[in-house]
Amino acid sequence: MDTGSTAFILICSAMVCLMTPALAFFYGGLGRRKNVINTMMMSVLPLAIASLLWVVAGYSLSFGGQGYFFGNISHLFLHGVSETTSSRGLAITDLLFSAFQMMFSIISVAILTGSVVGRMRFTPLAIFIVFWLLLVYYPFAHMVWGDGILAKWGTIDFAGGDVVHITSGVSALVLAIVVGKRRDYGILEHRPHNVPFVLLGAGLLWFGWFGFNAGSALAANGLAGHALVTTHVSAAAAMFSWIALEKYVIGHPTLVGASTGLVAGLVAITPGAGFVSIWSSILIGAMVSPVCFYAISVLKKHTDYDDALDVFGCHGVGGIFGGLCTAVFTTPNLALDKANFGLIYGNARLFVVTVLAIVFTVTWSGLVTYGIIKVIGHYIPLRVSDCDEAIGLDDCEHKETAYPTFMGMDS
Repeated sequence: MDTGSTAFILICSAMVCLMTPALAFFYGGLGRRKNVINTMMMSVLPLAIASLLWVVAGYSLSFGGQGYFFGNISHLFLHGVSETTSSRGLAITDLLFSAFQMMFSIISVAILTGSVVGRMRFTPLAIFIVFWLLLVYYPFAHMVWGDGILAKWGTIDFAGGDVVHITSGVSALVLAIVVGKRRDYGILEHRPHNVPFVLLGAGLLWFGWFGFNAGSALAANGLAGHALVTTHVSAAAAMFSWIALEKYVIGHPTLVGASTGLVAGLVAITPGAGFVSIWSSILIGAMVSPVCFYAISVLKKHTDYDDALDVFGCHGVGGIFGGLCTAVFTTPNLALDKANFGLIYGNARLFVVTVLAIVFTVTWSGLVTYGIIKVIGHYIPLRVSDCDEAIGLDDCEHKETAYPTFMGMDS
């Protein structure tokens, strides 16, 4: 085992873990003041549930065996996962690889919670997280990264555009539709209550994303450095593009817009960070902002769904766009087998496979999420009461407030 790569992935694992509390700040700032505790609790809950479930069964179902759709149960409770060698031919041990992948499962399910803030009860969400991981995330981690059916098709996903962002984004949309709109949606203008929180969260996400993407090289090597650079410049280009777009469309740039733009750029580069050139990563970042801006500001209004924190518009749409761009811009010298390169270099097969994989991912994620939440809703209520929603979920669900006053509870 390479000690340098071991140290590198240890650090990257910690950086990816930090992304979940970073997301809590990002989501908490975007939401309403009376729901900030609940919003942040929903974001960090996967740190507990997803971590334990990964050890019990997640790693085995994701990376055990050679099945088309699922792994096996040979590594339950990490049985047989070596802390000294690699069965995958990597420069790090199997146990460290498992720990790194655990962090991906945590942030994936944390992302989708933002679509239902302000109205979904905490208990059914906790139950949903368990079944979503078992039936959506683990299968896709296996299908793409565990030599499952999508890998056999020739799908490439460097750090989780398909596995993380499309699954969570599409599932977030379905979850928001099934749970229903907030009672005052379309009546009151819901504005971010704490913009500094939004920037703090976005900045920490940017930092953590270096571990997310560069760490997906799974070694301290030149590919990791390349992924770090493409990640950074894509986020920078997307941030600048969103600022320019806001200036043109609404007449002034906003800090929330800049923060949303950089996150969209990070999402879009995730599937191709180690496959595309630096110049194309800038182009991907610059192009994803108008796409996500349209999804959030136009498509959402026309279709009238209440995705509270625009999870689908940023992660779902951004992940799909990034996957397509990866199929277009993957360079021959960075392609996995030196032959599965992008459309602009004369290979149409990767683009066709990517489109099929995206359709498959959207369909599986949407249908399975719908089934999970409908079954849960059959047994226990998904939503808080109208009265509790009006008061705020911080008080009703947690008996806690983020901003106590001497005159009573804030609203």
